[in-house]
Amino acid sequence: MFQVIVSTCIAAAAIFTGALASLSIVPSQAVIVKPSSFAVMGPNANFRNDSFNMLFNPTSTTPPFFQVFDERFLTILGESASIREIASNETFAFAHEAPVYNPPTDEVFFSSNDGGPLGMSDLEHNNVISKINMSKVEAALSVHATGPVNVPITQLNLSDSVQMTNGATGPYKSSLLLATSGRGSLPPSLVLVNTLPPYNATVLLDNYYGRQFVSLNDIKVHPTNGKFFFTDVDYGFLNHFRPAPLMPFQVYRFDPDTSAVRVVADGFNKPNGIAFTPDGNTVYIADTGASGGFMGNNGTLPATLYVMDVDPVTNAFKNRRVLAYIDAGVPDGIQLDSEGNIYTGCADGTEVFAPDGTLLGKFFLGMSTAEMIFAGDGRLVILAETKMYLAKIAANGISLSGPPV
Repeated sequence: MFQVIVSTCIAAAAIFTGALASLSIVPSQAVIVKPSSFAVMGPNANFRNDSFNMLFNPTSTTPPFFQVFDERFLTILGESASIREIASNETFAFAHEAPVYNPPTDEVFFSSNDGGPLGMSDLEHNNVISKINMSKVEAALSVHATGPVNVPITQLNLSDSVQMTNGATGPYKSSLLLATSGRGSLPPSLVLVNTLPPYNATVLLDNYYGRQFVSLNDIKVHPTNGKFFFTDVDYGFLNHFRPAPLMPFQVYRFDPDTSAVRVVADGFNKPNGIAFTPDGNTVYIADTGASGGFMGNNGTLPATLYVMDVDPVTNAFKNRRVLAYIDAGVPDGIQLDSEGNIYTGCADGTEVFAPDGTLLGKFFLGMSTAEMIFAGDGRLVILAETKMYLAKIAANGISLSGPPV
């Protein structure tokens, strides 16, 4: 799908087996790339002209693979890490966003692309939520020791109150907590959907003091106070299924006990993915300003992960600073592992950053990824539009269900 850039001045030197590689057994699907090997490319090098369609793969390795830039990524992967395709539909972007892992049923829920290419949804057609059974995935992988498998997915038949789901988290009180973008005059909303048939839906919020939101994007539950935090941006308008924005693109807090809603952060170009550290004191926000939908991409706008402090009294986000600027497209959904490392979907797959902002490595798919989710210990499910991948690694995720009941 994407053109892969190969610089002749660094390709031969990109893989090294020195001190870094000797720190751990390198998984068979991992490729180590030393940053010093491409720090100087030379005046006649083949430089990249954009970050969306020209990806950085100096070793010309065939995806999927693990691209290692820092030794700490080997600890995340573990010695026997693997990454394999588990579902595919080349004609339908069925695996876009809103992933939720439900441990009692060992299922991952997710939504199709809302209004984008191959999403099969637009002003006249809603997108869909589906699920995949991880036990069936494990069974298929055990039968086929190598290569891709294609495990069937199940589409959910939801009520009309769920329109263009783009964000989700949980499970929250045995339900999926959804952030929907709305469609046409149907408002964006926060909705609870039961994880079991018949998937009853309850709308929790669909306005800000009588005004419709723009098109809600992503959501997380604060891990200690239990309040919901969600982002609002204009992708519904850019994808032609929502009217022109009438409010700023902001981050909101919703109190599920009182139904009160308030703004906690603004000043972003396109606030998108959101995630909290387990103590709730720090929040990460993805700004996807460089991605303009059908209006075209603009590389001079943000493609940036921001980190902020959460005020313990007001919950407002403060002290915004840059964690990382993304080298492949824009950052989208955000998840954290138990060691505080930050995972985000990008144009080349899923990228992983340390809390200090260092790019540790990538789950390099050679195709765009919006979201990923830890599906139990050591399992990372990656949504890649027309495909789904399962990475078996050493890292584990964190709880997304809010504070203990």
